[in-house]
Amino acid sequence: PGKGTEFKAYFPIEKSSFEKQNIQTKEPVRGGTEQILLVDDENAIIAIEKQILERLGYQVTSRTSSLEALEAFRANPDNFDMVITDLAMPNMPGDKLSAELIKIRPDIPILLCTGFSETMSEERAASLGIKGFILKPIVIKDLARKIREVLDGN
Repeated sequence: PGKGTEFKAYFPIEKSSFEKQNIQTKEPVRGGTEQILLVDDENAIIAIEKQILERLGYQVTSRTSSLEALEAFRANPDNFDMVITDLAMPNMPGDKLSAELIKIRPDIPILLCTGFSETMSEERAASLGIKGFILKPIVIKDLARKIREVLDGN
């Protein structure tokens, strides 16, 4: 005690390792200005996703109830360019909500988000008329890319 401790670290020098590294260029995260209806029953998820989408330039209307989201859509179906909804929600799950939205406006692009699901897959979502499918946890660049795929594909 009182004398201190001394550490020595020895690292090998290898000049060629830096030269061999492939420098990956970052692909820019693309956003947009479209109006999105965001639906999830968890307030924390809504808050985070809304903030992310708004930083990407999107206009976001959020609802924590699929029934409220359906009413908002029914009142002004042409106000929305896209709907992003969670699958697992009380009262009306995301796939049922999507079916109702498609009845109102068949061309509405919908992106369905879910964690692990034995009943839902990308193929099943597509067969229901849902244009996009993404698994949670959601990574910002993957969400941004998927939104552009869904919107630009229509």
